[in-house]
Amino acid sequence: MSSFASPAAQRPGDVAGTLRLLAFLAMSVVLIVLDHRGGWLDRARSTASVAVQPLWQLAGLPSRLGQTVREDAVTRSLLADDNRRLRNELLVMGARQARLQVEAEENARLRGLLGAATRHGLDVQLAPILDVDLDPSRQRLLLNAGSNDGVRQGQSVIDAGGLVGQIIAVTPGTATVLLLTDLDHAVPVSISRTGVRLVAYGIGRSDRLEVRNIPVSSDVKAGDVVVTSGLGGRFPPGFPVGTLVDLRPDDSHAFLIGELEPSAQLDRGRDVLLLREGRPPAAAGVVAAGSVDATAPGAGEGVHAPEAGAADTAPAAPREDAVPARPPGPDDARRVQAPASTPAPAAETRR
Repeated sequence: MSSFASPAAQRPGDVAGTLRLLAFLAMSVVLIVLDHRGGWLDRARSTASVAVQPLWQLAGLPSRLGQTVREDAVTRSLLADDNRRLRNELLVMGARQARLQVEAEENARLRGLLGAATRHGLDVQLAPILDVDLDPSRQRLLLNAGSNDGVRQGQSVIDAGGLVGQIIAVTPGTATVLLLTDLDHAVPVSISRTGVRLVAYGIGRSDRLEVRNIPVSSDVKAGDVVVTSGLGGRFPPGFPVGTLVDLRPDDSHAFLIGELEPSAQLDRGRDVLLLREGRPPAAAGVVAAGSVDATAPGAGEGVHAPEAGAADTAPAAPREDAVPARPPGPDDARRVQAPASTPAPAAETRR
């Protein structure tokens, strides 16, 4: 028995695999050489790449969809935050702008009030408005100023446009203003153009007054400016009350009724002016210098004896039982010297 093993015989399958490998290697070498010289394999790869492009798009679609969804979610969240922030900033800016607009309008009204007082040289007091009552049957203002601030009943109230009303009630801290438009209010007025004297009545509307009993023959027309006449002594003369906007005949067709648009801004504003003087300084000086004040003490009191020297300025009114003028006699002197309270003649007459 031999001690050396004989080599194993090659099987047919191994020979076939080796041959295939050699064939593939030869084909690869041939293709490499052809591609290097002719470049046709690049064109084939390009064509194949174009053919498989849809497969690549389809394969990457889920990833792209997921990324798009994530980006859209993040973008939407950022946009929502930015929108919320911008909306809040817009609201704040709008509120600030509205506040500034209100302050600007209020400053303009205050400048108008102060300008009106400066132009007319008036002694006025600025009073804030606490409450407004514009009910058709009750037209009132409540002011944040009272007797502690020097406010008194009967003061005239104005604004930059004209007459507003008058003080009718005063407490230590507040005052009530009766507006021109109240049903119970009337103010003597005159036409600024012609001087025709009229009376303006309130009708319960904050935008209208009424002038009644205008003679048909009077020179009054729409567009005339109506001012206070000063009659009655309650309102100073010359303050604007309104403008005539319409004239119509009354039921009797004997007089005209005029609609008056108030000059004052009765339904707006936060401050008014109180006149501290009952009449303009010039008018007061004229009265003091050349006429008798109807409100002076003793005016109209004819039962009091005249002061010394009064006979030089105003003669005493004759009495009904006065004796006609004649030369004075001794009896007249005795009658003047006799006391007026002697009861003897009256007692004798009763007996």
